[in-house]
Amino acid sequence: MDETVVKSPYTPNCQQEVINLLSKIAVNFPGMIFQVLQRQDASVCVLYISSGCENLYEIEPEVIQADFRVLRKLIHPHDIKAFTESIAVCRATFTPWHWQGRIITPSGKLKWIEGTSSPEPQKKGDLLWNGLVMDITEQKQAQEKLQDSEARYKAILSAIPDLMFRISRDGEYLDLKSEGANVTLDREEIVGKNLQELLPSDVAAISQEAIAKTLDSGNLQTCEYQLTTPLGIRDYEARLVVSGQDEILAIVRDITERKQAEIALQNFAQKFAKAFSCSPDSITISTLKEGRFIEVNDTFVKLSGYERDEAIGKTSLGLNLWVNAGDRLKIIQELQATGVIRNLELEFRQKSGKIITVLVSAEVIDLDSIPCLLAVHHDITERKQVEAKLRLAAQRDRLLAETLVRIRSSLNLDEILQTTVTEVRQFLQADRVFIGLYNANLGIRTLAESVDPKYPSVSGWSTNDEAYIQELRNLLKDNVVRAVEDITQIEISSKVTTHCQKFQTRASLAVPIMLNEELFGALIANQCSAPRHWQPIEIDLLQQMSEQVAIAIHQSRIYQELAELNINLEHQVRERTAQLQQKIQEVEELHRVKDVVLHTVAHDLQTSVMGNLMVLKNLLNQGVGDKRGSGEQEAGSKGEFSPLPPAPRPSASSHSPIPVPRSIMERMIQGNDRQLTMINSLLEINSCEKQGLEIKPELVQFSTLLGGIFAQLEPILTQNQATLKNLLHADLPLVMADATRLQKVVAHLVTHSLRNNPPGLKFTLSASVEAGMIRTQIQDNGVGMSKLECDRLFDLHVRDPQDCCSTSIGLKMYLCRQVIKAHGGEIGVINNRKRGLTFWFTLPLATPSATNRP
Repeated sequence: MDETVVKSPYTPNCQQEVINLLSKIAVNFPGMIFQVLQRQDASVCVLYISSGCENLYEIEPEVIQADFRVLRKLIHPHDIKAFTESIAVCRATFTPWHWQGRIITPSGKLKWIEGTSSPEPQKKGDLLWNGLVMDITEQKQAQEKLQDSEARYKAILSAIPDLMFRISRDGEYLDLKSEGANVTLDREEIVGKNLQELLPSDVAAISQEAIAKTLDSGNLQTCEYQLTTPLGIRDYEARLVVSGQDEILAIVRDITERKQAEIALQNFAQKFAKAFSCSPDSITISTLKEGRFIEVNDTFVKLSGYERDEAIGKTSLGLNLWVNAGDRLKIIQELQATGVIRNLELEFRQKSGKIITVLVSAEVIDLDSIPCLLAVHHDITERKQVEAKLRLAAQRDRLLAETLVRIRSSLNLDEILQTTVTEVRQFLQADRVFIGLYNANLGIRTLAESVDPKYPSVSGWSTNDEAYIQELRNLLKDNVVRAVEDITQIEISSKVTTHCQKFQTRASLAVPIMLNEELFGALIANQCSAPRHWQPIEIDLLQQMSEQVAIAIHQSRIYQELAELNINLEHQVRERTAQLQQKIQEVEELHRVKDVVLHTVAHDLQTSVMGNLMVLKNLLNQGVGDKRGSGEQEAGSKGEFSPLPPAPRPSASSHSPIPVPRSIMERMIQGNDRQLTMINSLLEINSCEKQGLEIKPELVQFSTLLGGIFAQLEPILTQNQATLKNLLHADLPLVMADATRLQKVVAHLVTHSLRNNPPGLKFTLSASVEAGMIRTQIQDNGVGMSKLECDRLFDLHVRDPQDCCSTSIGLKMYLCRQVIKAHGGEIGVINNRKRGLTFWFTLPLATPSATNRP
């Protein structure tokens, strides 16, 4: 009926009669009556709409007659589809139309409506819809409430884990609910059976009697029984209520766990009673509001001193147990906040008046609906006393340790003593602590003091009264501690009494200060306010502190002696320093004289030797001494080069030569050459020691450098019939070296081997790179040397006349070491295992910066 709406231009008589009839019916009808004509062309004509549409849809009939589709717009969006499908089915099958759904009125109300209609085919294919629409909102709401209630009760019933039976008066099972219960039989095996068939006779009899009582009295009946099941013997409780005519509803619950819990609770109660009476801690039960004792155990009697009949019925305040009355209020507040108290430290007063310290733990319990307090009191009085002693011991140890540190780190005796008396007084809480020292010349005097400002000070007090001094010494003789709790209770001389009255001393603790087993003084503590009992730990502290004070005094004496010795030592040092400075000046003068003599003598010797060489060479060149001595060797056989050029031959007008053998002249020339070389070496060594060895390093290829050096040594090698095996690699790295200096080093090493071996020596030259250094080795197969000789070869020392190495060679070896060290390397010699020596030296490789230098 959602097609185009068209008003009817006419109303047939029959139709009018129907409409009149509908109008009469609609007067008392709470819903809406309608008659709608749906033509074959899908247009709709509203023939009649009752006034009930105003209450139902909140729309005037005229509005609906004007446009019937306005009713469709009020249908709830979720119900539109069902409404459209119902109309389509009815129109297609010509079956009666029935639909329930929701509408939303213009005022926003949500209503449930129910529409019914019967389509009547008309001429020309039209359909006439006669129907009515009713408001079923209240019905729907009641239905929904009923459904909710049924669902709620069903959920409650399903949630109950108990068995439920409907049982007749004669004991027949009518129905049961067993979901969630532990039932070993199926439903068919129970329903229709009698109690006597399923239960033991005794249980059946009890159940039958309970059923009769329930039906007769109409009241709830309860019975308990036991059954043997596959799980063992179980306890059950049945609750019976009337559910119908001659039938009851029995709710059966397994109470096995509850029974076991009751038994456990009884056992626990017995155990609690035993624990309550036998507990080593005091346990009390009192009312929470008043604190009136209901029950106390034997330990409470011992702890408090009150008998059981003295405490029960009395309050804790009435027994004057609280040292601080506010502690009970604090306990109540804590219980109200947290519900429990654990190990709260409090002080209680015993019947005797003695104060004890306890740890209180408490909880609130309910006894016959009365809130009560269950409290446990653990006596920790002894523990607190031990803790206090431990604290005092720790403070004593700290004080001793700090005093010891001060004594070791400070030499200021006055500061040490003053700090000691201050901290001891603080530890003892005494009114006065002071140190008095005895001196045979000065008498007794107070050296340091710490005193309460309320009492007189003994600082600066001294006396020379021998009788008084002797009396005080007698009081502390034999290193005995003197502890006096009350001055007025002991017998002392009038002088001592006067002294105590003057300084208001009531109690005294004096410990002697012994130095070298002699009484040197005393460490004294005074109590001026009242008599005092001195504790053992306090006496022990003063004894140990007196020992530390004795150490400090002894240390101060030693320091004074050291200071005097230091003054004498400083005077001696100044005198010795002056003497050393004088000796240094004398040595410097000797060195200056040595340098002058060395240069003068060397110059004169050099001039003389060079002149001798020139004369000898001239004579040799003139042919003098052509005849050689028998078995004599040729001059220069060991490769010594003359530093002078050959002398020119003399002219024919020279005098006749002196007949001298040629070999003698050659030996004289060699000797003069060695002397000249030694003189030059001495001058070079002297210059090196004073100014340092000067080198001029250049970047060179090491293999090329060594090759050139040995090329220059070829004549001397040939002259001595020596051979060289060159094992150098051509690709050796670059080095920074002074070529001239290195040439002399290599020449000196080779000459050393040639001089100390016969002709025919074999040399092997090799080099390798090791850890940024290049190591060169010159090995020969000649005569070896001992380790001592190897170690001393390059040292500067006076050589044995029988030594194979002359002084000249020794100077050259020393210069070799200086040259290599100036390059940053090392040099040495090794005695070969089989034969000969191996000379070695190292040189650093050229750095990248030196390599890149243009």
